Amino acid sequence: MIPYILRRLASTIPVLAVVALFVFFLLRLTPGDPAILIAGDQATTAQIETIRETLGLNRPLVEQLVAWAGQIARGDLGRSVFSDMEVTRLIGLRIEPTAMLALVAIVMALAIALPLGTLAAIKAGSVVDRAVMAFAMLGFSSPVFIVAFFLVYVFALGLGWFPTQGYVPLAQGLWPCLNSLILPGAALAMLYAALLARITRTALLEVLAEDYVRTAHAKGVAPRKVVIGHALKNAAIPIVTVVGVGIAALLGGVVVTETVFNIPGLGRLTTDAILRRDYPVVQGLILVFSVVYVVVNLLVDLSYALFDPRIRY
Repeated sequence: MIPYILRRLASTIPVLAVVALFVFFLLRLTPGDPAILIAGDQATTAQIETIRETLGLNRPLVEQLVAWAGQIARGDLGRSVFSDMEVTRLIGLRIEPTAMLALVAIVMALAIALPLGTLAAIKAGSVVDRAVMAFAMLGFSSPVFIVAFFLVYVFALGLGWFPTQGYVPLAQGLWPCLNSLILPGAALAMLYAALLARITRTALLEVLAEDYVRTAHAKGVAPRKVVIGHALKNAAIPIVTVVGVGIAALLGGVVVTETVFNIPGLGRLTTDAILRRDYPVVQGLILVFSVVYVVVNLLVDLSYALFDPRIRY
């Protein structure tokens, strides 16, 4: 098991290196002078030179790359041009709302998608199956911000069950925190749940047609035990794969969701940094999001060993 984990960890190093190079050249290859773009049209020459010196843009490109790589190795993502705070501190201050929102969205998506996908597979071709597939199509077709505004209109403004915006920190209590995240979590989970439900149905249909499933039915094993104990476990590999791939959809949806619901997380920080042309913050956020995505997919790869006996350590 340990050699397998080490091989998978080693395979992520080139990916992270390419991501780091992309983030570095993102600012340097921007058309025009990056310092002018950051400073704005009304900036003086002195202000532009100060920004260029602060970001190290007045040094040779190779020297910039070596210095930036050293900073990354030390965990230093630079300083914000707008607030003059360390980027790592800014991210640290905003990470809790995003982490809680992503966790709520994942739990909601799994709680909705797995039962619906399983039910659709069991009732293949029925009205229930068509209803689940209609839900999946609706989830794929609905932009996150449309779902968010609909939920706010119905459940916040209409029924008054949930707040329209804002985030309650976890330190103020678990339920107040979760209550502030139910609507944004539901909006973010819509696409994710639709994707998972469709994949769960497809994977289960293939497994339910296998000989060992028919044999279990012939032996009188309870249908629920056949589905949960045999079929669903063997259909877990494509489902787990989609769980990892769906993290990309969550990362993209976080930016929109946090903006609509005014949640002070990493998504909102990304929007503010782009609008303010705070490139060091944008660079740091892209790097953090990329590392999270790579790590999540690494964990998905490692989880295959739990479901697929063909994998050799």
